[in-house]
Amino acid sequence: MKSFWFAVAALAAAPAAGAAPDDTVRQIIASPAYRAAAASLDARHQQWIADIVRITEIPAPPFKEQARAEAFAEMLRTRGLDPNIDAEGNVLALRKGSDPGQVVVVSAHLDTVFPEGTNVTVKRDGTRLSAPGVGDDSTGLATLLALVDAMNAGRVQTRSDILFVGTVGEEGLGDLRGVRYLFGKGDYKGRIRAFFSLDGSGLDSMTTGGTGSKRYRVTFKGPGGHSYGAFGIVNPLVPLATTVAQLYKLDVPASPKTTYSASVIGGGTSVNAIPEQVWLEVDMRSASAAELARLERQFLDIVPRAVAAENSARSTRAGAVAAELKPIGARPAGHTPDDAETVRFAEAAYRAEGIAVKRDISSTDANAPMSLGIPAITMSRVARSAGAHSPAEWVDVEKAPNLKLKRILLATILATAGLP
Repeated sequence: MKSFWFAVAALAAAPAAGAAPDDTVRQIIASPAYRAAAASLDARHQQWIADIVRITEIPAPPFKEQARAEAFAEMLRTRGLDPNIDAEGNVLALRKGSDPGQVVVVSAHLDTVFPEGTNVTVKRDGTRLSAPGVGDDSTGLATLLALVDAMNAGRVQTRSDILFVGTVGEEGLGDLRGVRYLFGKGDYKGRIRAFFSLDGSGLDSMTTGGTGSKRYRVTFKGPGGHSYGAFGIVNPLVPLATTVAQLYKLDVPASPKTTYSASVIGGGTSVNAIPEQVWLEVDMRSASAAELARLERQFLDIVPRAVAAENSARSTRAGAVAAELKPIGARPAGHTPDDAETVRFAEAAYRAEGIAVKRDISSTDANAPMSLGIPAITMSRVARSAGAHSPAEWVDVEKAPNLKLKRILLATILATAGLP
């Protein structure tokens, strides 16, 4: 117990909230508690690697994260926390602070993009681990666990509670359902004052802007018929093709970056049949909510015009072509200001490690709190990786750069959560 109170006393000497971020971070890094925590990150490097492998090899297809959630909860439990799984499937574990009430969230997502049956066995070649989902976001979950271990080893106490979260539904059609639930309906609604997502890779960047998105499935229907015998009647494939062609004529700004993609198509029954039904999925994104809304309006105007053109061009004696538009995804755009406490502490932590960090924009769990005006940033889960969302995904677990990254994460989170 003596060492515990010594560590707390050392942390108490850190500057109060409102001190210069660099001063706060420097004093945290100089404290015995932080040094013990950082030493744990070093000593437990192999445990971090083992956790990456274990988590990766538990499949977590979209909307089927339960097995991984249960395993992750147990991994938190063995670290002295009392996790629970909420109604949406998120894993939550609270590390209490000295002044409970407001909460700082540290999160990583449980789900991967890969379907059931994908071989997720991890292969190792030197310091490189490869497998589908090994980085995104299995390593994020393992890095979160490493931070818990470090705080325990340093007997660190913070002012704010820290809520460690494994979220569901970050990828694809999951549409951020886990983090939306956390902020919209969960037990901690209204109590979260800062949010960190562990996602992505790299030693010199962090995400402070959230790319918003709108996604639609458009189903075009018509009477269908024999390709020879019914020739001349309307064909739903034509307005689908017209929609794609007209979409790709739209001008969008380079800044704020705004994009569109006709991504998936399907339908029809036979090469010698005019299809009764075909469908198209479209993804639209922008760092600006206003530009995203403008692009969405333009797209929604293209579809009925394409349908009307086909019904005018060919016979509707057997019936007309119609289109059904179904939203299949919507992620809010957002931004954490450059002068937000989380951003300033993160920049100071990077500077303490000799790195000039760059701010970027992406689509992560942090989009949800950003859109609500809650300071949120996404920080890297690993120093180096590539191939995310592909079967050839890999992460590099070389010790030195990854220890540096985890020290940055630890210092940023402790500065944000505050010290007694």
